[in-house]
Amino acid sequence: MSIDETPSTPLPEVDPEIGRITSSLSEKIFYIGIDRPTKLNGFTPEMFQQMAQAFTEYENNSEALCALVFSHGPHFTAGIDLPKIAPYMKSGNREYLHPKGLIDPLGLRGIIRTKPVVCAVRGITFTYGVELSLACDVTIAADNCRFSQLEVLRGIMPTGGATIRFVQRAGWGNAMKYLLSGMEFNSEEALKMNIVQEVVPTDKVFTRAKEISENIASAAPLAVKETIKNAKIALEQGRESAVSEFDSVQEMLASSNDAKEGVESFKNKQKPNFKGN
Repeated sequence: MSIDETPSTPLPEVDPEIGRITSSLSEKIFYIGIDRPTKLNGFTPEMFQQMAQAFTEYENNSEALCALVFSHGPHFTAGIDLPKIAPYMKSGNREYLHPKGLIDPLGLRGIIRTKPVVCAVRGITFTYGVELSLACDVTIAADNCRFSQLEVLRGIMPTGGATIRFVQRAGWGNAMKYLLSGMEFNSEEALKMNIVQEVVPTDKVFTRAKEISENIASAAPLAVKETIKNAKIALEQGRESAVSEFDSVQEMLASSNDAKEGVESFKNKQKPNFKGN
């Protein structure tokens, strides 16, 4: 019999009108949970603030080497709670989405994270849920996902990165098919479009995301951070900019204690014990 390893919803129960983001650290993995299940995990202003706080806590915790974003309850998120968010949109106040002085979970403005994040999505994964998963480094989807970027059906547009990352991943035509129509697509279609990296049974999605997180956390932290950094340079600034960093970064990494540990572990056929320096 399959066992769903998703962490239990913590006590006390969440206020359904406000929701919350849970966070915890265990064996180098920083877990970030979306917790408002009675409202399909729809994001309130408070939840956006707490998500940024959780990402910032993860970034600043030297013991945390990979984060895993997941959902409490059967659905990842229905996206934004529009009645609660609409007044902020009209006022031009966007601090609920990317609070000053905190990491932007969407990686678009202000302080950008440097450490890896894995995402586990299942059930309803709409609007902000798609954009948050696209902003993560690896996304594992349950086979029951319902994806939709439906902002145009509400008279607004996606401003969490979908107009950028959906196009980069899926290509113009595939992205526009869904961005301009708001139509739903399933897990297999998301996999074909590179929106997610794997599709697994619903009761295995957290377990598989955790396995990948553990593998990332077992790698050399400095090398992981520099790999993310260089890949982003290539994506945002171009090939030549990324190549220009190769020699200096590799020299720095090769001189680190982690590189020394990597060589010794290879010679001794032992699992390396990286310290991040």
